[in-house]
Amino acid sequence: MQYWMTALMFVLYGGIFAAIFILYELETEAVLYAAGLCGLFTVAVLPVRFVFYWKAYGRRQRILRNVEIALEELPEPKSLAEEDYQEMLRKLKGSYDANLTAWQNERQESMDYYTTWVHQIKTPISVMRMTLQGEDTEEHRELQAELFRIEQYVEMALNWIRLGGGVSDFVFRECGLDGIIRQAVHKYAPQFIRKRLRLSYEPVDSIVLTDEKWLLFIIEQILSNAVKYTRKGGVKITVTQNKVLQIADTGIGIAPEDVPRIFEKGFTGYNGRADKKSTGLGLYLCSLTADRLSHRITVESTVGKGTVFSLDLHRNALEVE
Repeated sequence: MQYWMTALMFVLYGGIFAAIFILYELETEAVLYAAGLCGLFTVAVLPVRFVFYWKAYGRRQRILRNVEIALEELPEPKSLAEEDYQEMLRKLKGSYDANLTAWQNERQESMDYYTTWVHQIKTPISVMRMTLQGEDTEEHRELQAELFRIEQYVEMALNWIRLGGGVSDFVFRECGLDGIIRQAVHKYAPQFIRKRLRLSYEPVDSIVLTDEKWLLFIIEQILSNAVKYTRKGGVKITVTQNKVLQIADTGIGIAPEDVPRIFEKGFTGYNGRADKKSTGLGLYLCSLTADRLSHRITVESTVGKGTVFSLDLHRNALEVE
């Protein structure tokens, strides 16, 4: 279609020649003979032209798929317009690179700031915890629970920055699942005691290929939700033979219409709106982290009976680093 103007001009010129030959009463056979020769020549040239065109098209498509790094491989311009277009692309690429570098620098500065802030804020938190532990009263226990929530929000803020910016500090290796679960259980033990909730867990002898720190983050977030939304009963942690970690609670459950959306960013659902303190980020970060780890997280819930989170840890595609 890009050569339609050339074909139209060819037909127009042929018509002009034919009209002049007719007006001067010249032999039209000469015109037909010339037109036939031109047609045969065109038929012979078109396949060759198509081959060159197809090869050039293939090169352009390859560059298009890797335009960020293959811009310098553009073919030599065959016209002033092509030269201008290529110059535009190079200037746009330069502007893009400059903006990307500036954005990366700003993001790294933000990461450095939040990382420093998280480590600095832990000091006064530790001091406050030690102060509250000096006297075992109901008021102090309540304050310790709120202080624990502050710590969780601080860690979530840092993980939000890391995951949201695509920062990858994952280190995959074979880890003992029992040790990871015990860390999370130990951390949340005071919360279970405070709310008088049962915790059922039998040690498991299972090795998984994952990142220990980030898998621990997922388990802690699920336990956090279980403690928050369970008023009586308890939480049961099991691991199937297929390396599926299941955390079941006897909490208030999740509304059926909310289940498909609980892993969406910022979604709080009915329970979150009732709680008025939910950020809608915890389960979103769990889903995002599980995806980065090549794990699969699912949920089943019944209102008034409880919720079961399942984390499929069986993945053969990962390689030990």
